[in-house]
Amino acid sequence: MDLTNDPIPGLVRKIAVPASVGIFFNTMYTLVDTFFAGFISTEALAALSICFPVMFLKMALNSGISAGSSVLITNALGAKDQEKAHHVCLQSISFACMVGVVVATTLYLVSHHLFEFLGAKDEYLEMAVDYMNVILCGTLFGNLQGIFNSGLSSQGDTKPFRNVLIAGFFLNCVLDPWFMFGGFGIPAMGLKGLALATIIIQFLGAVYLFGKLRRTELWKKAKFSELKPSRIYGDITRLGVPASFETGSIAVLVFIATFFLSKFNTEGVAAYGIGIRIQSFIILPTFGLGIAVFSLTGQNNGANKPERIRETLNITLKYGLFIMLVGGVLLFFLAQPLMEIFSNDPKVIELGSDFNRVTAMLLFAWVIHNQMVDLLLALKKTVSVIIICLYRQIIGPFVVCYLLAFHFDMRETGVWWGFFLVAWSAAVVSYFYGQRVLRQRLASGQKPAESSAPVS
Repeated sequence: MDLTNDPIPGLVRKIAVPASVGIFFNTMYTLVDTFFAGFISTEALAALSICFPVMFLKMALNSGISAGSSVLITNALGAKDQEKAHHVCLQSISFACMVGVVVATTLYLVSHHLFEFLGAKDEYLEMAVDYMNVILCGTLFGNLQGIFNSGLSSQGDTKPFRNVLIAGFFLNCVLDPWFMFGGFGIPAMGLKGLALATIIIQFLGAVYLFGKLRRTELWKKAKFSELKPSRIYGDITRLGVPASFETGSIAVLVFIATFFLSKFNTEGVAAYGIGIRIQSFIILPTFGLGIAVFSLTGQNNGANKPERIRETLNITLKYGLFIMLVGGVLLFFLAQPLMEIFSNDPKVIELGSDFNRVTAMLLFAWVIHNQMVDLLLALKKTVSVIIICLYRQIIGPFVVCYLLAFHFDMRETGVWWGFFLVAWSAAVVSYFYGQRVLRQRLASGQKPAESSAPVS
């Protein structure tokens, strides 16, 4: 697969379809966790929901390292600099291990206080802390899995990670009920059992992806000494910070929403937790499109072929619009039945159904935002990504959701409509800014700078 010469439509499908299939099963994975947590209690569902933003913070740092590594690798491969791509790949592995240890230790020390701040108490708090402490033990496996995948996807190979996510889903269907309820020599662990299942699956996935990566040119003649820290750590960090911020800001968004909703009742928190998992299921095909934008933009930027970048963006936006039209209609009219799958609490179902209907009307805004962020990251427009995400995920939701929920007394509904207003305003701004950046890149007609330092 030649990302700098093969026809764009075919490349988008070859990259996006396997990635989307994998992400489908990953989303199903989280829904399986939610489904089995519902057998315990509404408090268990709320505990799982309140852990979500903390887990996102952990994922944010890992995604930043993966994205920073991918930007450097794709641009190096596009410029036919195989040696640099190889070195970045190895450096990102050791960097991910170091960061994983620091993150796991830090979150272990502060997660209890974060949950208390978000309103968790008594059994609700105990469940959340127990679940989170187990999850943190597998941080290293999750980090390595992400880094190994970044090396493969930078070369356009998204199939191995797809295989990991498919296998992980089916394993989760077996391990979740087994560890939660016990049997065959395993004691009943409740919510902690779901976390243990995740750790085991992440470990197996990391082993499989490493086996795939070591067969590629990126791993050729790898030496242990190349894992030693170097200035590449700084390059990965500078390019990875915006990606970490983008993912981490989603965690902050969930923190904000959970904090506001907890002022009303536990049912609102549970409904939101279920709702965002259903939303993830609907938008999952577009994640593959985002990966295609990122990989194709990075390599074609390195190869000085900006016209292929514009073609990539136009094609992926068209695909995304069609997918979200279908998904939005289904989500709107199946809003209540979807909630009833995960809860029998009338209040949770009512609030979650309202959330689903509002979400159905902002899905394409999410697609625009996601693809523009991937485009800008691959072009090293890091400061712009931070500004866009700062508004989209933090400042906008905090101000608008607060005003609607409390000042206008719309309660939970105000939070839902706050999401809608912020999502569309951010999508419009990011779209026109992204188009402006593309026009400048086309007009320059110059080879991108050799330095890996980000451009604001």
